[in-house]
Amino acid sequence: MAPDRSDVQSMVVALFTLIGSLDRATRQSVGATTLSLLQVVAGREVIRPSEIADLQHVHPSLVTRQVRDLEDKGYVQVTADPADGRSCLVALTPAGAGEMSRLREVGLDQFAAFVADWPSEEVRTLTALLEKLQSSKSADTTQARRPGGRRWARHSDGPARS
Repeated sequence: MAPDRSDVQSMVVALFTLIGSLDRATRQSVGATTLSLLQVVAGREVIRPSEIADLQHVHPSLVTRQVRDLEDKGYVQVTADPADGRSCLVALTPAGAGEMSRLREVGLDQFAAFVADWPSEEVRTLTALLEKLQSSKSADTTQARRPGGRRWARHSDGPARS
């Protein structure tokens, strides 16, 4: 049986409240911002700053400043892009990998504190339900994709042009 709309509304409010709170905490924490960027860089052998900006949904100028800061700290190495002289390539250094591990542990410790008084089974249940929600969302998004191409080019029943 499908859930009651009021139950769904309560779930949505709770999720949006949590997401907003996590987003604010992430934006205010230098460590979270650093971790996020290091994780993106670590996911590739090398990556252009424009790709980082796309993946993080931020303006490229913000990534440029962050990459410079991480390079100054020795966490990333920046080299010229041989395929495009206007760009550079960013790679994780061993020091960056170490900082990424340290910051992951800090974040994990924070979340462990949030659920310290929860039974382990409740943590596992929440994890399973969040994974199920993500899977349902992904399946729904795939089904709801609109056809490609320009909207006006898909409609052949419009007025004829001479």
